[in-house]
Amino acid sequence: MNVKQQLEALLAPLAAVVAAAALLWGLSAALLPTARSNALAERDAVFRTLLPGSETFTPEAYDGGDGVISAVYRGEGGYVIETVTGGYDGDLTLWVGVGDDGRVTGLMTRDLSETWGLGGNALRDTGFLGQFLNTAGQAEVGVDVDAIAGATVTSRAVAAGVNAAVAYVTGADISSGATEWGG
Repeated sequence: MNVKQQLEALLAPLAAVVAAAALLWGLSAALLPTARSNALAERDAVFRTLLPGSETFTPEAYDGGDGVISAVYRGEGGYVIETVTGGYDGDLTLWVGVGDDGRVTGLMTRDLSETWGLGGNALRDTGFLGQFLNTAGQAEVGVDVDAIAGATVTSRAVAAGVNAAVAYVTGADISSGATEWGG
């Protein structure tokens, strides 16, 4: 086979690969709005669980005054606040539902990279996470909340996220160590 024949033999498979890639890219671009819509619907379903009685959630601008808070969503009965705190082995992201009265209505660990079987239990340990429900912030591990066994740093990170979320709603200044909630 000469060089021209070898090139012609390579062009057909190469053209097929390029055509397949273009088709996949086109399908991906066409499905992107549907994927975004599905992701928002899934997020809102979780938010409705975290903040019972609320149906719609509107993102609110946040000035970044508290570095723990990364996003704020307003519902009819309160807020769902996304917090990011440093755990033992990386960041821990929470969604915290807080009613207009400043009480925690729901809590979900959204993302973490803690040690499996220890701090990783903050992802699914309902007994631990449930301790924060109906509290009004200022939860202190070892005093108000029992830590996850072997995961004190992770437990404190969760408490810091919950406390920051409640402080956003109530206007408390948790950085000063104040014990009275604002309003």
